[in-house]
Formats: sequence, C-alpha cells, structure tokens
Amino acid sequence: MPVPFADLQLQYQNIKSEIDSAISAVIRDNAFIRGSYVDAFEREFAAAVDVKHCISCANGTDALYLAMAALKVQPGDEVITTAHSWISTSAMITHAGATVVFCDTDGATFTIDPAAIEAAITPRTVGIIPVHLYGQPADMDAIMAIASRHKLWVIEDCAQAHLARYKGQQVGTFGAAATYSFYPGKNLGAMGDAGAVVTNDDTLTGHMTMLARHGGLVKHQHWIEGINSRLDGMQAAILSAKLPHLPDWTSARQRAAQVYDAGLNQIEDVVVPEVATDRSHVYHLYTIQHPRRDALAAHLRNNGVQTAINYPTALPFLAAYRRLGHRPEQFPNAYRQQGMILSLPMFAEITADQQRTVIDLVRRFASQ
Repeated sequence: MPVPFADLQLQYQNIKSEIDSAISAVIRDNAFIRGSYVDAFEREFAAAVDVKHCISCANGTDALYLAMAALKVQPGDEVITTAHSWISTSAMITHAGATVVFCDTDGATFTIDPAAIEAAITPRTVGIIPVHLYGQPADMDAIMAIASRHKLWVIEDCAQAHLARYKGQQVGTFGAAATYSFYPGKNLGAMGDAGAVVTNDDTLTGHMTMLARHGGLVKHQHWIEGINSRLDGMQAAILSAKLPHLPDWTSARQRAAQVYDAGLNQIEDVVVPEVATDRSHVYHLYTIQHPRRDALAAHLRNNGVQTAINYPTALPFLAAYRRLGHRPEQFPNAYRQQGMILSLPMFAEITADQQRTVIDLVRRFASQ
C-alpha cells in the first residue's frame, strides 16, 4: 500500500466545506490584502498560543527578520542558534545585519545544547534563537537562565512546533518574541506561504507591524523604512478555518507517534525520537536515526513509502557558510546525525494500516 509523506488533499477533503466557504467569503468581500480576515486570524492565533499579540506576515522566514529588526540587531552583533535547522533560521540572522554563531545539538532531542550556548557567548552576543525542531521544545529553562545571566534576548523559532509545550507552558511564550511558519505542510498550514511573529511586548508589536507594512500603520504614512510582508486575506481565512481543528490534529499526530514508537523501538539499529522530560512533542516530523539511512530510504521508496531527510547537511557545513571555516569536531552531534536522520510519513490522518506498512518494511530491511 503506497504511503505518502503527508496527505494535504485528504486534510482538505475532510474539511472541504469549511475551506471552500472561507475562500468564497474572501472573494465575495474583495478582502485580498489585510482586512477583516487577517485581523481575525491574528486575534485567534494569539489566543491559541497564549500571547497578547500576533503580527502576521508573508512567511516564517520574514517573521524571523521582523523580530530581529525590531530588536534592533546591528552589524557586529552576534546571534547564537542551532547547527541543526532549516537555513531560514541562520540566514535571517545575516540579513538582519548580525553574525551567525552556531551551536551543536544535545545529541538526544535534535535541539540546541544549552552548554554549547554558554561556551559560545562573547561580548558581541546579543541574542539566542533556539529552534523547537521537528515539534519538540528546546530546553527553555536552561536557555532562559543563560539569557538572563548575560542580558540577551531570545527569539523562539516555533516554525515546526505549533501548540508544543515545555513544562506545561506553550512554546513561543518564553522569549521576547517567537516566529511561526504556516507553510502548507506545517501542523497548521495555509494553502500558500504564510507566517507570523507573536509577542507579549507592546512596543515590539508596533515596530514589527510597521516593518511588515512598508513602515507604517496607515497607507501613505511611513514612519520607518519597512518591507512588504503581508499575510493575504485568502490565507488568513483558510488558517482561521483550520485553527479549531489543530488540537485534534495534534493529538492524532501524537497517537501516531506512539504507534511508531511501539513498532520501531525494538528493531535493530533504529533509534526512535527521544522526548525529554516535561516536553510535549507535536511531531511535525517523526524522525528516526539509522546507520544505513540511505539504503533504508531507498528500500522504503522502492516499496511505495515516501520519506524525507530534514536536513541532509547541518547548517555549518553548507556552502553558504564555507566562509566560517567550520570543522566536524566543532559540532559532533549535528555532524553525526546528518547522515543518520530519516523522517517517516507523519500526518494527522495517517491510518493504522499505513503505519503498519512502514513498520513492516523497516523490520524487513533490518532482517535482510
């Protein structure tokens, strides 16, 4: 039985009437840029993630830029982030004007190692961007303690962690601001690109809102030089239609992860995701490790199972960062894991039969 990596068409079919009604309403009202549908989604998403303010924008990459620009990152500043993430996290540090400083992961959760953060701090360090990778929160107690000691800001990259919690508290509520992506494949995904920054800081809210709208809150009144990064009305309405389903979709992903855990954790050489104490993982991705990752991926592909590698090259070793001259021994966990990680099919609607197919094929590979 073919097993897709994700099934966005099935998600749409399950709530088709709600999505179609949302799209029709935007067309009826000609509310294509900003407007009531965007305002409504901003209010709804802020409430859903337990913050005061949501500033929507064009995508999760812009969200990172807006947050750093509002925090007045300057040339010569250093910002610390993880060696294991999508390039948006690090690239926006550079585009905001700072120097990116990479830290290794902790070796268990794929999230940034707080001990490595402490060792990387210099007099030029101004902030830390932890990434709640694959849907698991980073160690926010340790990170916030370090930030407090050194008077650093924290921006949480929550692009893969909608509704995840650390010790019962929502991610995105620890730092000065947090960024979200609503790329179609995310746990809460639009039907196009979309993103947001959330914060409890009134001053940051005003500055980020102006930055995203050409530097002003009223058309033709430009108080600063901003950028054009607006969530369009169509995507906002679609996200509002999907948002009430997110808790149930999250629970379904967590149940699916339990099925995978039970079926895979006794198979030789397979390392299932480790969830740290007091963290709720929302499984944007279910990522295993295997020493023969490429062969396993080919075996699954040849038998109709789609997989992905998130991410095949750790950030410090990308050509984009060759200028920094990083060496594998500086990031031993990220370097080792980049050759072992494999993301298996994971979506809220995945069936028990589909998961059994995946598990049986992994077991068959191990027996060969």
